[in-house]
Amino acid sequence: MEKPAAKLPNAHSHRSVRPIEESVRTDFRHAMSYGGYLDLDRLLSSQHPLSQPEHHDELLFIIQHQTSELWLKLVLHELLEARSLFDQDQLGKALKCIARVKAIQRTMTEQWSVLGTLTPREYAQFRGFLGSSSGFQSYQYRGVEFLLGNKNRGMLRVFESDPEAHALLGRLLDEHTLYDAFLRVLARAGYEIPADILDRDTSEPWSYRSDLVPIFQKIYESDDTPWGLYEACEDLVDVEDNFQAWRFRHLRTVQRTIGFKVGTGGSSGVDFLKRALDLTFFPELYAVRTEIGN
Repeated sequence: MEKPAAKLPNAHSHRSVRPIEESVRTDFRHAMSYGGYLDLDRLLSSQHPLSQPEHHDELLFIIQHQTSELWLKLVLHELLEARSLFDQDQLGKALKCIARVKAIQRTMTEQWSVLGTLTPREYAQFRGFLGSSSGFQSYQYRGVEFLLGNKNRGMLRVFESDPEAHALLGRLLDEHTLYDAFLRVLARAGYEIPADILDRDTSEPWSYRSDLVPIFQKIYESDDTPWGLYEACEDLVDVEDNFQAWRFRHLRTVQRTIGFKVGTGGSSGVDFLKRALDLTFFPELYAVRTEIGN
Protein backbone atom coordinates (compact mmCIF):
# COMPACT_ATOMS: atom_id res chain seq x y z
CA MET A 1 0.00 0.00 0.00
CA GLU A 2 1.31 3.40 -0.95
CA LYS A 3 2.25 5.74 1.92
CA PRO A 4 0.70 9.19 1.75
CA ALA A 5 3.12 11.83 0.53
CA ALA A 6 4.77 13.79 3.33
CA LYS A 7 3.32 17.23 3.77
CA LEU A 8 5.76 19.98 2.97
CA PRO A 9 5.94 22.66 5.66
CA ASN A 10 3.90 25.69 4.82
CA ALA A 11 5.67 28.95 5.54
CA HIS A 12 2.37 30.40 6.69
CA SER A 13 1.62 27.51 9.06
CA HIS A 14 4.43 28.36 11.49
CA ARG A 15 3.95 31.34 13.74
CA SER A 16 6.95 33.36 14.85
CA VAL A 17 5.18 34.42 18.05
CA ARG A 18 6.58 32.81 21.17
CA PRO A 19 3.83 32.12 23.70
CA ILE A 20 4.34 33.59 27.16
CA GLU A 21 5.09 30.87 29.70
CA GLU A 22 2.40 30.48 32.33
CA SER A 23 4.92 31.13 35.11
CA VAL A 24 5.82 34.58 33.75
CA ARG A 25 4.40 37.35 35.89
CA THR A 26 2.21 39.85 34.04
CA ASP A 27 0.45 41.71 36.86
CA PHE A 28 2.59 44.41 38.48
CA ARG A 29 -0.05 46.40 40.30
CA HIS A 30 1.45 45.32 43.63
CA ALA A 31 4.92 44.15 42.59
CA MET A 32 8.22 45.66 41.51
CA SER A 33 8.54 45.91 37.74
CA TYR A 34 11.58 46.38 35.52
CA GLY A 35 10.57 49.95 34.71
CA GLY A 36 9.88 50.71 38.35
CA TYR A 37 13.20 49.36 39.56
CA LEU A 38 15.13 51.38 36.96
CA ASP A 39 12.91 54.47 37.39
CA LEU A 40 12.45 54.47 33.61
CA ASP A 41 9.60 56.99 33.70
CA ARG A 42 12.00 59.61 35.00
CA LEU A 43 15.02 58.40 33.03
CA LEU A 44 13.30 58.32 29.64
CA SER A 45 11.56 61.64 30.19
CA SER A 46 14.79 63.50 31.04
CA GLN A 47 15.69 64.39 27.44
CA HIS A 48 14.53 67.92 26.67
CA PRO A 49 15.62 69.19 23.25
CA LEU A 50 15.67 73.01 23.13
CA SER A 51 15.89 73.61 19.39
CA GLN A 52 12.94 75.36 17.76
CA PRO A 53 11.65 73.70 15.72
CA GLU A 54 13.00 70.58 17.37
CA HIS A 55 15.93 69.22 15.39
CA HIS A 56 15.91 65.47 14.79
CA ASP A 57 19.55 65.02 15.83
CA GLU A 58 19.46 66.91 19.11
CA LEU A 59 18.12 63.81 20.86
CA LEU A 60 21.28 61.92 19.82
CA PHE A 61 23.44 64.71 21.24
CA ILE A 62 21.60 64.70 24.57
CA ILE A 63 21.55 60.91 25.00
CA GLN A 64 25.24 60.63 24.06
CA HIS A 65 26.20 62.98 26.88
CA GLN A 66 23.70 61.62 29.38
CA THR A 67 24.97 58.07 28.92
CA SER A 68 28.54 59.33 29.29
CA GLU A 69 27.57 60.89 32.62
CA LEU A 70 26.01 57.61 33.77
CA TRP A 71 29.22 55.76 32.92
CA LEU A 72 31.28 58.45 34.68
CA LYS A 73 29.12 57.98 37.76
CA LEU A 74 30.04 54.30 37.76
CA VAL A 75 33.73 55.04 37.09
CA LEU A 76 33.81 57.32 40.14
CA HIS A 77 32.00 54.69 42.19
CA GLU A 78 34.54 52.01 41.23
CA LEU A 79 37.64 54.18 41.62
CA LEU A 80 36.56 55.32 45.08
CA GLU A 81 36.05 51.70 46.08
CA ALA A 82 39.42 50.70 44.57
CA ARG A 83 41.12 53.45 46.57
CA SER A 84 39.41 52.28 49.76
CA LEU A 85 40.45 48.68 49.07
CA PHE A 86 44.06 49.74 48.44
CA ASP A 87 43.93 51.48 51.81
CA GLN A 88 42.89 48.14 53.35
CA ASP A 89 45.57 46.19 51.43
CA GLN A 90 42.84 44.23 49.62
CA LEU A 91 44.74 44.28 46.36
CA GLY A 92 42.77 41.62 44.49
CA LYS A 93 39.42 43.27 45.16
CA ALA A 94 40.82 46.68 44.21
CA LEU A 95 42.05 45.32 40.88
CA LYS A 96 38.59 43.86 40.23
CA CYS A 97 37.18 47.39 40.50
CA ILE A 98 39.88 48.71 38.19
CA ALA A 99 39.13 45.94 35.67
CA ARG A 100 35.54 47.17 35.57
CA VAL A 101 36.73 50.75 35.07
CA LYS A 102 38.82 49.61 32.10
CA ALA A 103 35.78 47.92 30.53
CA ILE A 104 33.72 51.09 31.02
CA GLN A 105 36.47 53.18 29.45
CA ARG A 106 36.44 51.02 26.33
CA THR A 107 32.67 51.43 26.07
CA MET A 108 32.90 55.21 26.51
CA THR A 109 35.59 55.48 23.84
CA GLU A 110 33.54 53.48 21.33
CA GLN A 111 30.54 55.74 22.06
CA TRP A 112 32.25 58.55 20.15
CA SER A 113 31.52 56.62 16.95
CA VAL A 114 27.81 57.21 17.56
CA LEU A 115 28.25 60.97 17.93
CA GLY A 116 30.52 60.83 14.90
CA THR A 117 27.43 60.15 12.77
CA LEU A 118 26.37 63.76 13.45
CA THR A 119 27.45 65.86 10.47
CA PRO A 120 28.77 69.43 10.80
CA ARG A 121 25.67 70.83 9.10
CA GLU A 122 23.31 68.89 11.38
CA TYR A 123 25.09 70.03 14.53
CA ALA A 124 25.26 73.64 13.36
CA GLN A 125 21.49 73.67 13.05
CA PHE A 126 20.95 73.26 16.81
CA ARG A 127 24.33 74.14 18.39
CA GLY A 128 23.24 77.69 19.17
CA PHE A 129 20.52 76.37 21.50
CA LEU A 130 23.18 74.88 23.82
CA GLY A 131 24.04 78.38 25.07
CA SER A 132 27.14 78.25 27.29
CA SER A 133 26.69 74.62 28.32
CA SER A 134 29.72 72.43 27.63
CA GLY A 135 31.26 69.09 28.56
CA PHE A 136 33.98 71.18 30.21
CA GLN A 137 31.44 71.65 33.00
CA SER A 138 31.09 67.92 33.74
CA TYR A 139 31.85 67.69 37.45
CA GLN A 140 31.99 63.90 37.31
CA TYR A 141 34.67 63.98 34.62
CA ARG A 142 36.58 66.49 36.72
CA GLY A 143 36.13 64.23 39.76
CA VAL A 144 37.68 61.30 37.90
CA GLU A 145 40.66 63.47 36.94
CA PHE A 146 41.07 64.65 40.55
CA LEU A 147 40.91 61.09 41.82
CA LEU A 148 43.60 60.04 39.33
CA GLY A 149 45.90 62.95 40.23
CA ASN A 150 45.19 65.79 37.78
CA LYS A 151 44.06 68.29 40.41
CA ASN A 152 43.38 71.96 39.76
CA ARG A 153 41.92 74.09 42.54
CA GLY A 154 40.98 76.75 40.01
CA MET A 155 38.47 74.36 38.46
CA LEU A 156 36.28 74.66 41.56
CA ARG A 157 35.19 78.12 40.36
CA VAL A 158 33.33 76.52 37.47
CA PHE A 159 31.07 74.72 39.95
CA GLU A 160 30.36 77.46 42.50
CA SER A 161 26.73 77.67 41.32
CA ASP A 162 26.26 73.93 42.04
CA PRO A 163 26.84 73.36 45.78
CA GLU A 164 26.68 69.56 45.57
CA ALA A 165 29.21 69.32 42.72
CA HIS A 166 31.43 71.93 44.38
CA ALA A 167 31.43 69.98 47.65
CA LEU A 168 32.29 66.69 45.94
CA LEU A 169 35.18 68.21 44.01
CA GLY A 170 36.44 70.07 47.08
CA ARG A 171 36.54 66.79 48.95
CA LEU A 172 38.30 64.93 46.12
CA LEU A 173 40.77 67.80 45.79
CA ASP A 174 41.88 67.41 49.40
CA GLU A 175 41.79 63.60 49.61
CA HIS A 176 44.56 61.26 48.49
CA THR A 177 44.44 59.89 44.96
CA LEU A 178 44.26 56.32 43.70
CA TYR A 179 48.00 56.54 42.96
CA ASP A 180 48.73 57.80 46.49
CA ALA A 181 46.83 54.82 47.86
CA PHE A 182 48.81 52.40 45.68
CA LEU A 183 52.15 53.91 46.70
CA ARG A 184 51.14 53.40 50.32
CA VAL A 185 50.40 49.75 49.51
CA LEU A 186 53.96 49.48 48.18
CA ALA A 187 55.36 51.14 51.29
CA ARG A 188 53.53 48.70 53.55
CA ALA A 189 54.82 45.84 51.40
CA GLY A 190 58.39 46.91 52.20
CA TYR A 191 59.31 49.08 49.22
CA GLU A 192 61.21 52.24 50.16
CA ILE A 193 58.76 54.92 49.06
CA PRO A 194 60.24 58.29 50.14
CA ALA A 195 58.56 59.69 53.25
CA ASP A 196 57.88 63.08 51.65
CA ILE A 197 55.80 61.32 48.98
CA LEU A 198 53.76 59.46 51.56
CA ASP A 199 53.21 62.70 53.49
CA ARG A 200 52.74 65.00 50.50
CA ASP A 201 50.00 67.63 50.23
CA THR A 202 47.45 65.55 48.34
CA SER A 203 45.49 68.64 47.28
CA GLU A 204 48.33 69.39 44.88
CA PRO A 205 48.51 67.78 41.44
CA TRP A 206 50.89 64.85 41.12
CA SER A 207 54.27 65.77 39.68
CA TYR A 208 56.92 63.41 38.35
CA ARG A 209 59.25 61.81 40.90
CA SER A 210 62.38 60.28 39.40
CA ASP A 211 63.21 58.55 42.71
CA LEU A 212 60.20 56.25 42.22
CA VAL A 213 61.52 54.87 38.94
CA PRO A 214 64.14 52.52 40.49
CA ILE A 215 61.43 51.16 42.80
CA PHE A 216 59.17 50.37 39.87
CA GLN A 217 62.14 48.92 37.99
CA LYS A 218 62.68 46.52 40.87
CA ILE A 219 58.99 45.56 40.81
CA TYR A 220 59.11 44.87 37.08
CA GLU A 221 62.44 43.06 36.96
CA SER A 222 62.45 40.99 40.14
CA ASP A 223 61.26 37.38 40.05
CA ASP A 224 60.24 37.82 43.68
CA THR A 225 57.66 40.54 43.00
CA PRO A 226 54.18 39.44 44.17
CA TRP A 227 52.07 39.09 41.04
CA GLY A 228 49.37 41.42 42.37
CA LEU A 229 51.79 44.36 42.63
CA TYR A 230 53.05 43.82 39.08
CA GLU A 231 49.47 43.48 37.84
CA ALA A 232 48.45 46.68 39.64
CA CYS A 233 51.19 48.62 37.88
CA GLU A 234 50.03 47.35 34.50
CA ASP A 235 46.37 48.02 35.33
CA LEU A 236 47.16 51.63 36.19
CA VAL A 237 48.97 51.99 32.87
CA ASP A 238 45.89 50.51 31.15
CA VAL A 239 43.67 53.09 32.85
CA GLU A 240 45.86 55.93 31.62
CA ASP A 241 46.13 54.49 28.11
CA ASN A 242 42.35 54.12 27.96
CA PHE A 243 41.88 57.64 29.25
CA GLN A 244 44.18 58.99 26.55
CA ALA A 245 42.34 56.99 23.88
CA TRP A 246 39.07 58.52 25.10
CA ARG A 247 40.58 62.02 25.02
CA PHE A 248 41.88 61.47 21.49
CA ARG A 249 38.55 60.18 20.18
CA HIS A 250 36.86 63.15 21.84
CA LEU A 251 39.24 65.54 20.11
CA ARG A 252 38.76 63.92 16.70
CA THR A 253 34.98 63.84 17.05
CA VAL A 254 34.93 67.53 17.96
CA GLN A 255 37.28 68.39 15.10
CA ARG A 256 35.21 66.55 12.50
CA THR A 257 32.02 68.19 13.78
CA ILE A 258 32.96 71.84 14.44
CA GLY A 259 36.49 72.16 13.08
CA PHE A 260 38.43 74.78 15.03
CA LYS A 261 35.50 76.80 16.37
CA VAL A 262 35.59 78.08 19.95
CA GLY A 263 33.83 75.70 22.36
CA THR A 264 30.34 76.54 23.63
CA GLY A 265 31.77 76.88 27.15
CA GLY A 266 34.38 79.41 26.03
CA SER A 267 37.39 77.12 25.61
CA SER A 268 39.56 77.19 22.50
CA GLY A 269 37.94 73.93 21.40
CA VAL A 270 40.24 71.52 19.59
CA ASP A 271 43.40 73.31 20.73
CA PHE A 272 42.27 73.01 24.36
CA LEU A 273 41.61 69.28 23.89
CA LYS A 274 45.01 68.78 22.25
CA ARG A 275 46.75 70.20 25.31
CA ALA A 276 44.91 67.69 27.50
CA LEU A 277 46.74 64.90 25.66
CA ASP A 278 49.94 66.06 27.37
CA LEU A 279 48.50 65.42 30.84
CA THR A 280 49.59 62.24 32.61
CA PHE A 281 48.49 60.43 35.76
CA PHE A 282 51.28 57.94 36.44
CA PRO A 283 54.43 59.28 34.73
CA GLU A 284 56.85 57.02 36.62
CA LEU A 285 55.08 53.92 35.31
CA TYR A 286 55.92 55.09 31.80
CA ALA A 287 59.42 56.34 32.60
CA VAL A 288 60.40 52.95 34.01
CA ARG A 289 60.00 51.37 30.57
CA THR A 290 63.16 53.13 29.44
CA GLU A 291 65.12 51.64 32.33
CA ILE A 292 63.92 48.04 32.23
CA GLY A 293 66.65 45.76 30.92
CA ASN A 294 69.41 48.39 31.23
